[in-house]
Amino acid sequence: MRAVVIREHGGLDVLRLEQVPTPEIGSEDTLVAVKACALNHLDLWMRSGPPEDIFPWRGKDLPRISGGDVAGVVAEVGRGVSGVRAGDPVVLYPGLYCGACEYCRVGEHTMCLRYHILGEHADGGLAEYVRIPAKNLIPIEGDLGFEKAAAVPVAYTTAWRMLITRAGLRPGEEVLVLGVGGGVACAALQIAVRVGARVIAGSASAWKLDRARALGADATILTGEEPFSTQVLDLTRGRGVDVVVDGLGARTWQESIRSLARGGRLVICGATTGGRVEIDIREIYQRHRMVLGAPMGTQRETEIVCGLVWRGEIDPVVDRVLPLDQIAEAHRVLEAREQFGKVVVRCT
Repeated sequence: MRAVVIREHGGLDVLRLEQVPTPEIGSEDTLVAVKACALNHLDLWMRSGPPEDIFPWRGKDLPRISGGDVAGVVAEVGRGVSGVRAGDPVVLYPGLYCGACEYCRVGEHTMCLRYHILGEHADGGLAEYVRIPAKNLIPIEGDLGFEKAAAVPVAYTTAWRMLITRAGLRPGEEVLVLGVGGGVACAALQIAVRVGARVIAGSASAWKLDRARALGADATILTGEEPFSTQVLDLTRGRGVDVVVDGLGARTWQESIRSLARGGRLVICGATTGGRVEIDIREIYQRHRMVLGAPMGTQRETEIVCGLVWRGEIDPVVDRVLPLDQIAEAHRVLEAREQFGKVVVRCT
């Protein structure tokens, strides 16, 4: 099969389209013919090597086929698998979990003691085929294309866990979504609008703010020029917002906290601008604020957001679709933050 194989960290030139053996499956696995795979920042880090202040590894898991956001068709089923047939259209829950630890037993797969991610610890979907446990399959319903289906698992699951499960966003609350244009931020904007919250969208790119308004943002702020908390306080009559969604990390950390109202919740899912920050803890406890972590989510949460998409209640935001042999251009677009929504790679 054809696959994008990363054998060393580096620039776009290390992305090699190669012929490699098709994966062999175990009794509880399936082989999925990949139709589309959406990119995430993890794919960039698998290629370039992650900053040491974010992940303390470099090169441990190479060579690797990255790609965790997969939509495709079941091609082969292990002998111990039931309820799944060749030809079924599916998306994959990208979290690889043991199913037996204390967290898995209560459905908290993303907290699994042996949690791995497809495309990081096991070969992923930037290939013609991918091996995945049958329990990770989620059927695609309706006539949604594979490209939009591939945009759902990571971004929309993460956004749902951030806003609904962790922050408990309620109708009428005010929420600031930072980094709009990124996949998780676009998903969070759509989910917050659906909940009935008042949404302020933030981006360092002015053109993305127009797109955010079209998605339903009530107000927008340009975050690249001045301390953006002053803009947030102006828009909220000095009160601040109830929830801040921040996947950026060090660059926005302090301003995110200062944008919160008393009792507000800062929910974080990433550190694309760095992972080390300073904090005056009095800004947290004296104002009854909370900081909540939400990397990815559970399989049940993925099933929930997939259901919303299959029923047409949320339309996944896809910026562009590129063929597998243009994987370097797909990486370039995401790395340069030129996209609004997900960058998707068509694999077969």
